[in-house]
Amino acid sequence: MEAIAFVLLIAVIVFVSQSLRIVPQQNAWVVERLGKYHATLTPGLNLLVPFIDRLAYKHSLKEIPLDVPSQVCITRDNTQLTVDGVLYFQVTDPMRASYGSSNYVAAITQLAQTTLRSVIGKMELDKTFEEREAINSAVVSALDEAALNWGVKVLRYEIKDLTPPAEILRAMQQQITAEREKRGLIAASEGRKQEQINIATGERESFIARSEGEKQAEINKAQGEAAAIAAVAEASAEAIRKIAAAIREPGGEQAVQLKVAERAVEAYAQLARTNNTMIVPGNMSEVAGLIGTAMGLLKQGPATAPPPAAPR
Repeated sequence: MEAIAFVLLIAVIVFVSQSLRIVPQQNAWVVERLGKYHATLTPGLNLLVPFIDRLAYKHSLKEIPLDVPSQVCITRDNTQLTVDGVLYFQVTDPMRASYGSSNYVAAITQLAQTTLRSVIGKMELDKTFEEREAINSAVVSALDEAALNWGVKVLRYEIKDLTPPAEILRAMQQQITAEREKRGLIAASEGRKQEQINIATGERESFIARSEGEKQAEINKAQGEAAAIAAVAEASAEAIRKIAAAIREPGGEQAVQLKVAERAVEAYAQLARTNNTMIVPGNMSEVAGLIGTAMGLLKQGPATAPPPAAPR
């Protein structure tokens, strides 16, 4: 009896172990019953019928990176280009992933390579370096359409490296060097041009400033001279007015005659002192008359002089 009980216990343990399955998170297990698809187990505890159900496939539902081997592609301008990339996909339908393809990973890899060759063949070499995003999008679109039957969703494709032949690399380097030298020469010429423009502009502005300064100086000088002439004329006019007013006073005319006579006598005396030759006037009567007039004015000056004005 004990042996039978032990056998039954072993049978129960085996039965339970075969019946219970714990599926991890982000995983899906495909169950076949008698060789035919039966169900897809979700994460958690699941029950199976021992000896009838079996786990046929196990799939991870996480995003999977797939390294696509490098390959040589021919561009539109017949240039060889070595391209390699990485593909990201995810299993969305475990049943199709199990039965849609014998090896969906190999199928995706081969399709990615053939699609990439087709896309690169439609482009020239220079465009392949500029249109990486377009190449990635074209590969993803083609793979995603074909991978639906395999229960796989292609998320994105990224080109890791584009390597042209060594001869093309040298030619591209020479082209880049020539382009940079060209840009340097253009920049230098533009700098010299701008320098000449700045110098000419500075000289023009300096000349305009100097001419404006000289113009203003001439204006100021002319205004100053005009003001001086006006001041002198005003002073002369004021002096003449005062002399005329003095002449109209009593005794003013005699004072003028006396002053004129004195100046005449001084002038003749000065000529006699400064020259070795004696200068004698042609009409001596005029000199005698001036002297006589002056002497007469001096003699009668006190008698005829007007009395001083009374203080006001």
